[in-house]
Amino acid sequence: MGNRQADIAFTFQRPTTVRGLLELLTPAGWSAEERLGCISYMINDADDMHEWYDSTPDCLNAVLAELDSAANLPFTVALNIYHPQGGTGGMLMFAAQRREVSFLPTIGRRSIPDAPRFTDLAWYLAALVPPLLWAGLEGYEAREDPN
Repeated sequence: MGNRQADIAFTFQRPTTVRGLLELLTPAGWSAEERLGCISYMINDADDMHEWYDSTPDCLNAVLAELDSAANLPFTVALNIYHPQGGTGGMLMFAAQRREVSFLPTIGRRSIPDAPRFTDLAWYLAALVPPLLWAGLEGYEAREDPN
């Protein structure tokens, strides 16, 4: 699959939270717990350092509180999510102020069966868009770049 990068950029009518989106995605089969039984998240701080952390599922409430804290609102934060039934997942990245959220399929990326070089963005859209409507989803842009 080379260096291809795919992502879906979501725009919301109002600011959202990591906890709020995860609560909407969980009934649709998504989880913060990855295949290896851990939770991975990132905070991009004032020094523009993308710090990744691993935690255990029993600490999920504390992780969500940290990601959604007022102190982190000016910074980009991310939470990896996983869809066990789909065997795939990726990074849900929240831009500062939380009206723009991106999803990058980075865990077991699904490809199009007859075109395996390309990401099956339609699958991800079908799995993500319906629950995100409840959070005030305004629009999205799905793209795949060769580099």
